[in-house]
Amino acid sequence: MKITSLRTVTVDFYRTNLVFLVVDTDEGITGVAEATLEGQEFAVQGAVRVLEQAVLGLDPTRISQTIYEVARNGYWRGGPVTGTAFSALEMAMWDISAKALGVPVHRMLGGAIRDRVRAYANGWFSGAEKPEDFAEAAVATVAYGFRGLKWDPFEAADRNTTDRDLDRMLEVVAAVRDAVGSDIELFIEGHGRFDVPSAIRIARRLEKFNPVFFEEPCPPEGLDAMIEIRSKSPVAIAAGERWYGRQGFVSALERGAVDFVQPDVTHAGGLLELSFISTLADHHYVPFAPHNPSGPLSTAATLQLGATLPNFRYLEIMAVDVPWRSDVSNENLQLTAEGDVMIPEGVGLGIELDFEAIAEHPYSPHPMRIFQDAVANIRPTDARSYFNRGPGQTEEAPPVGLVGAA
Repeated sequence: MKITSLRTVTVDFYRTNLVFLVVDTDEGITGVAEATLEGQEFAVQGAVRVLEQAVLGLDPTRISQTIYEVARNGYWRGGPVTGTAFSALEMAMWDISAKALGVPVHRMLGGAIRDRVRAYANGWFSGAEKPEDFAEAAVATVAYGFRGLKWDPFEAADRNTTDRDLDRMLEVVAAVRDAVGSDIELFIEGHGRFDVPSAIRIARRLEKFNPVFFEEPCPPEGLDAMIEIRSKSPVAIAAGERWYGRQGFVSALERGAVDFVQPDVTHAGGLLELSFISTLADHHYVPFAPHNPSGPLSTAATLQLGATLPNFRYLEIMAVDVPWRSDVSNENLQLTAEGDVMIPEGVGLGIELDFEAIAEHPYSPHPMRIFQDAVANIRPTDARSYFNRGPGQTEEAPPVGLVGAA
């Protein structure tokens, strides 16, 4: 079997464009993967075109050899653009290889050790503005089946914030905690906003809400800062979505910078690289909670890892998405009453794209301005659930997101 082409397709997903990679072969087996890099769609497409020239005619089932040799022969190493292109190529090659054998990818990664993973919801707060809006959306999301909620309550804060502004921001956290009770897990996102003293002060204020972790409290490149914050934080610290390849994680784990590690399969090197990173993390007894706020192919690949990795703790997933998410692929996710997502059992990554549906939602510019745009606008107000109902649940369960929005 030989690779005959690499091509990308984009689909508008409101706040970003999803980029999908399609790898064709001379035997008619096609592999798919996600190459979404928010705000950098054209850069990734260019990187894929460069990759294509290096892999045409190669055997897509020789995954390790191809990734090693193409990376070795390139001059520039690492970074988000190259990392995303390589990750997508690697994932698509796994998809092809597993399809050729008629098995799920996780069978080739050592076999499943579980049939479901615990999920926490992102995007559940679409359109919320006031604390009561967030509380209402949180209650609806829990009623739908999720047992964990993540969001960034810090508005447009940059490096520091006044006590008065922080009081207002934490009103949202208090409202959500009061609305859902102590049994629901909360995850607080920082988006790398704060300097060291501010992050420590905020972590101490967050303690009474008992969050699972405080994510990216400072810019992710500031490893010494992250270590200092973690040494004085009463809540767990998570990071890793903007680190690339094993070289981005070795020092962080060796020096005790994080309590949870969050590599993204779409950026950090693909399935084998994340498997290696999980082993590094497990050596330091750090749980693995991969970043996954993107589309159906990113979720499909992350779930294959969830099936096989012993220290896989949480799956991040969008609780709601654009109304056409269910149209662009045959994604088939089941959310259980316990807040778990079942591991799909399809061949390969277990998912195929609908190119006609994708064409109905062409590329649209979405500049990423994390310190300017409202953090509650991560998904449109008409976003809706795309999950199948699990045992003990009914189709009449309340919609996820703001009540009345779906």
